[in-house]
Amino acid sequence: MDLRDAARAAYIYTLPLIEIATTRQRGMGLGQRMGVFTHVRNLANHKHRAVTTPNNDTLYSTAHIDLSAGPVTITLPATGDRYFSLALMDAYTNNFAILGTRTTGPDGGTFRLVGPGEAVEGWNVIRAPTSHVWALARILVDGPHDLEAAREAQAGLSMQGPASEPPGPYAARSADWRAYFASAAALMAGNPPPVTDLAILRTMAPLGLTEGFDPARFTAVQATEIEAGVAEARVAVRKGGLGGATYVEGWSYPSARLGDFDQDYDYRAAVALSGLAALPPAEAMYMRAEGHGARDLLDGTKAWRLHFPADRPLPVNSFWSLSLYEATDDGQFFFTDNPLNRYAIGDRTPGLKTNADGSLDIWIGHADPGPERAANWLPAPAGPFALFMRAYLPKPELLDGHYRLPPIAEA
Repeated sequence: MDLRDAARAAYIYTLPLIEIATTRQRGMGLGQRMGVFTHVRNLANHKHRAVTTPNNDTLYSTAHIDLSAGPVTITLPATGDRYFSLALMDAYTNNFAILGTRTTGPDGGTFRLVGPGEAVEGWNVIRAPTSHVWALARILVDGPHDLEAAREAQAGLSMQGPASEPPGPYAARSADWRAYFASAAALMAGNPPPVTDLAILRTMAPLGLTEGFDPARFTAVQATEIEAGVAEARVAVRKGGLGGATYVEGWSYPSARLGDFDQDYDYRAAVALSGLAALPPAEAMYMRAEGHGARDLLDGTKAWRLHFPADRPLPVNSFWSLSLYEATDDGQFFFTDNPLNRYAIGDRTPGLKTNADGSLDIWIGHADPGPERAANWLPAPAGPFALFMRAYLPKPELLDGHYRLPPIAEA
């Protein structure tokens, strides 16, 4: 019985379950209700720390659903030319359906979301792989002048279904292994893994997560082995992340499995930690700029430039946005306070200036780059930071790798 390997595999496998459960509990503590959309009516800023790596481009609407109580009906608003997506994630963080601009079009509609055991059919029926579902909507705000109109569109998103109580409580990722695996076992019982995960479930079997987890049955020596496996797993997931560890010309690019992970459990866990609720590449490409040191971060005390040649604009069918984050010790990312209250810069930034030849420079750093460059300045803290590029509805040349972002360079 190799408990060390079993514990390492089990922590990595179940971390997405725990992260969604933690997010749900945090929301319920703030007054959210199961099966009801909560609309965040303002763009995220440095004070928003509920979910790692937020964007500053869209309003969010969120709902946690327990389909064991029965199906729910989701009504989408008509959004016209405004980018909109509603991601439906199972308990393991896989996006099993995305509704909105790319898939269902601009005219809205009504859809029936059912659990894995429901005998319901129809053209507008969406079957979830697990009973617990997280629905997360993103609605584009095209600048401060557009906020009220975006809120009106957001108000047209609704959900109707039976009342249910929030499951749990569950332990957080930092909990002692006994509490962590007890919660993981309960979440797996409520959201059975697919048969295609049988191989890793056999690796995890010595822990007994699927047969009624009992930490008291392990000896002190065995407990030490489990602790060591969990410690290894925690280090491993911090080394992965939203973009992955391989860089091409200064940027990491997402795996094709992002957002629908199949059997890539390591990547799934790393994304749950550093980019929970990331969209699949067809919906949005997430690229991270290469940094330095063990945490792979850039230095805000230096001046940096991102230069787009006139003939190499970022190919998207919707919009792009460069976001700057400070990194926490446990591998998460959040916006940082700055004098411009600017947390991202992109193709919709008011006043963005192009050069005489049509090229574009973005200036990044803690020091004010001066009045001529201020419109294109993305302020950084006087210390380490991370940069993420989001490209919504990427064109084929970005998806297939024929287009690569220009590298970040010292100015």
